[in-house]
Amino acid sequence: MAVSCQVAVFSHFPLQYFRMSQFSLPIRVYIEDTDAGGIVYYANYLRFMERARTEWLRECGIELDVWQHEKRRLFVVRSVQVDYLAPARFNDQLTVTATLKSMRSASVVCEQKVMRGDTVLTSSTVGLVCVDADKFAACAIPTEIREAISREF
Repeated sequence: MAVSCQVAVFSHFPLQYFRMSQFSLPIRVYIEDTDAGGIVYYANYLRFMERARTEWLRECGIELDVWQHEKRRLFVVRSVQVDYLAPARFNDQLTVTATLKSMRSASVVCEQKVMRGDTVLTSSTVGLVCVDADKFAACAIPTEIREAISREF
């Protein structure tokens, strides 16, 4: 699996800047991803984005299953805003990106795109919250994770 990163600068607070990377994951569209009209079913774009976020965190050295079972921390989706701009079809080779837009004490916001070549098919903003795996209550993102996702590759 080929992945790539491009460094960009984003700000969360007006005077605070983080160096962030854009993570890219190639995904092929399979027949199971399409609807009766032969285009990717709208909810499957969310699955593609989830895969990209998971691989991005893995690339940062964060194994979500380890954090869940050993550290008792999870990231859960709090909000999603998706703009569907153009359809993907069976056998298309797509690129799904994930870019950290902002980070707060217990949450992160990612910008994600699904692209075919230079054509943006979907553009989204995904809000994630770190929660205690036992209580499902929001909690601070552990320092190890904060450092891992905010440093350059």
